[in-house]
Amino acid sequence: MNQKIRVVVGLSGGVDSSVTAHLLKEQGYEVIGMFMKNWHDESVTISNDCPWMEDSTDAMLVAEKLGIPFQAIDLSEEYRTRIVDYMFAEYKAGRTPNPDILCNREIKFDIFLKAAQKLKADFVATGHYCQKGEIKVDGKPVYQLLAGADPNKDQSYFLCQLNQEQLSKALFPIGHLQKPEVRRIAKEMDLITADKKDSQGLCFIGKVRLPDFLQQQLKPKKGDIVNVPDDLPEYESKKIPAGVSFEDLETSTLDAICLPQQYHASQGKKVGDHTGAHYFTVGQRKGLHVGGTGLPLFVISTDTTANIVYTGMGETHPGLLRKGLFVKADEIHWIREDLRLKVGETARYQARIRYRQPLTWATLLMKENGLYVLFDTPQKGIASGQFVAWYEGKESIGSGTIF
Repeated sequence: MNQKIRVVVGLSGGVDSSVTAHLLKEQGYEVIGMFMKNWHDESVTISNDCPWMEDSTDAMLVAEKLGIPFQAIDLSEEYRTRIVDYMFAEYKAGRTPNPDILCNREIKFDIFLKAAQKLKADFVATGHYCQKGEIKVDGKPVYQLLAGADPNKDQSYFLCQLNQEQLSKALFPIGHLQKPEVRRIAKEMDLITADKKDSQGLCFIGKVRLPDFLQQQLKPKKGDIVNVPDDLPEYESKKIPAGVSFEDLETSTLDAICLPQQYHASQGKKVGDHTGAHYFTVGQRKGLHVGGTGLPLFVISTDTTANIVYTGMGETHPGLLRKGLFVKADEIHWIREDLRLKVGETARYQARIRYRQPLTWATLLMKENGLYVLFDTPQKGIASGQFVAWYEGKESIGSGTIF
């Protein structure tokens, strides 16, 4: 390389981003390390479990060891407005947000990317376990978001909201490696992060006591836990009529199958109390503190207006298992714009509704009002506000916020 290509690496103080910076330097890039400070409030983080000061110091020591320039950038204001406020609003509305996906779309590959471009960077790089491909469609370059080579660590789901512009500027240097190899490289390089545990919890905040975090704005409020029987007549409408293909279903039938069931207190029996419906999410089992039910109770719905948590007994309760979901038209995102479905079109993809969930086959039906996703096998704990991502083989094609 005559004119060195400049890459800004998001150095988080962890082993993955440390090795990312090392590999880029080895490949001949001009590398700058940048640490993002996104959180100030230590009162809700679990002590010593990912304090930003320790991470910032580790990131600086890695940069020093690798002989690359280093700087820290304070994005806490943007993080609060784009991620934290969004989380509070979603929980208040009884939905379950995914801050990690938003953090990648709004912080790492938007605000951070712009900060890197001010440093005249050609690319930004992160320690994500995913890979980038490039193909030509109609003579133009199209970027692919591909699964990481390590199936235990594949993080493509967290990047399912990136667009072509963001992908064009992104590098994922460890995506082809297995995690043990990454640690081995860090040890060989004698990097301080070699044996550091992987960070847990919220993107850039660390382990957080979620109720403590939410209680900053969402106050505890006592309400009823209502258990719903599994033979509720309304569940009949959620079944797909025998011998009818997905494509032939009426919109009213699709709505019955794919939209969340609305419950009212008279449909079940009170079995306990809770401290706030907004602290619970669909599919949750722990934290209900209701005993003597025989089978375990799972949250099947929350009503934050009436402050009721609805539960069902056992893992096969029809309120917990759903055959489909819906994504509103303005919430659909295509990484591969060239594969965008037109109204009336259908496609078969594999999909997941949470990180690390095995991919499962689904039929996507595009209608005027949005996208219906019908799974071949019922899915457990589909939660409004979470993201569904669909794949063709190893490639992430698109995603959307679950209604």
